[in-house]
Amino acid sequence: MNRSEAQFKKMTETPIPRLVISLGIPTVISMLVTNIYNMADTFFVGQLDNTSASAAVGVVFGYMAVIQAIGFMFGQGAGSIISRMLGAKEEKEASKVASTAFFLALSVGATLGITSMILRKPLLHLLGSSDTIYPFAKDYIKFIMAAAPITMGSFVLNNILRYEGKASLAMIGLCTGSIINIGLDPIFMFVLDMGIAGAGFATALSQCISFSLLLFMFLRGKTQCKLKVREIYLRLSLILDIVTTGFPAFIRQGLTSISTMVLNRIAGGYGDPAIAAMSIVNRLAFFMFAVGLGLGQGYQPVCGFNYGAKKYDRVKEAFRFTLVVNEIVLGCFAVVGFFIAPEAVSWFRNDPEVIKIGKVALRFACGALFLQPLTVMSNMTFQSTGQKLLASFTAMLRSGLYFIPIIAISESLVGLRGIQFAQPLADVLSFATVVPLIIYFFRNIDKEKTS
Repeated sequence: MNRSEAQFKKMTETPIPRLVISLGIPTVISMLVTNIYNMADTFFVGQLDNTSASAAVGVVFGYMAVIQAIGFMFGQGAGSIISRMLGAKEEKEASKVASTAFFLALSVGATLGITSMILRKPLLHLLGSSDTIYPFAKDYIKFIMAAAPITMGSFVLNNILRYEGKASLAMIGLCTGSIINIGLDPIFMFVLDMGIAGAGFATALSQCISFSLLLFMFLRGKTQCKLKVREIYLRLSLILDIVTTGFPAFIRQGLTSISTMVLNRIAGGYGDPAIAAMSIVNRLAFFMFAVGLGLGQGYQPVCGFNYGAKKYDRVKEAFRFTLVVNEIVLGCFAVVGFFIAPEAVSWFRNDPEVIKIGKVALRFACGALFLQPLTVMSNMTFQSTGQKLLASFTAMLRSGLYFIPIIAISESLVGLRGIQFAQPLADVLSFATVVPLIIYFFRNIDKEKTS
């Protein structure tokens, strides 16, 4: 049995709990380590004893979300198509998709990086920077901008590996760079006295290391898909297929960026402590959800592979199993996070005003954490099975269709409290919206199975 046949057998015959856990654990580790290194910047910058510097990290997070949005669009778009192609045993076509998405991401990333360097000042103000935050934000973001093509390419490589069912290889690449970043932050910031610029440089350098390791996996033949210039297939139909399949990821990540800008601008009316507090809460809430998201990303290749192989019972079983595990794990996180909210915020900024604002927002976020698994897993299911319209619509809910009008209205009605509960309320409405959609989807594949 060759490598491709062995991988097909693994993805379509391994018992679902063991398969999802085996693919999910490396992804969970990757997500946790990546979020620890994201929070490392927030933590170490918080040691500079300047609230505006802490707020600058939250401002730049909006730009990083744009890079992620485009990277995930190409990566998850290609990955979803690839997993279904491999499930249908179309390996050569899968390599064309992988090569096309990878080189497109590098080109788009380079264009974005150069353009944003030229327009850095107006861009930072658009992202929500105040005049006091700007000097710190510009020093931090310049290295992030320079590394944009590498970062974008890394997202594509990581997603292709995951969708092939090689989550462990993806974990090695991401975690190594992340761990190095955590170690470099204090060296560049304090030992070499680079300040907040050192945090940005450490982040950019770690991205280059991750990219090199991920690319090495492909060049050494450890993957089914091959990355070769001659495999690039610049046909409009393929590019549109990649982009439209990955568009839900772009919407999700892009709206995260837009919602961060909106949040920073509205919170800015209450001073830099409010921006810093909400930035910290967003990082903490996402860190808790990273476990659920990691398990969900372990589920995605199982879903796509078996959907492509027309093994619909395994798709349903994988969905149910992953959802139950996510609810249990996130429920535990939510309870702990609720009770230690003040202490958790103070880890990143020991400022009484920041803690006062942040602890309330974090408790609201923990209360809504129970609802997120179904919402996100439904979106992942639609994307992994090529349901482009459903995937795009559900991707727009949490950070876009619901959050942006909610925060605008609630802040005008109840002030700062409206900012603190806006995202949790958006989670409640998103959950209520996806329930009938996911029921409809599984009823449809039941009909397809029996027809």
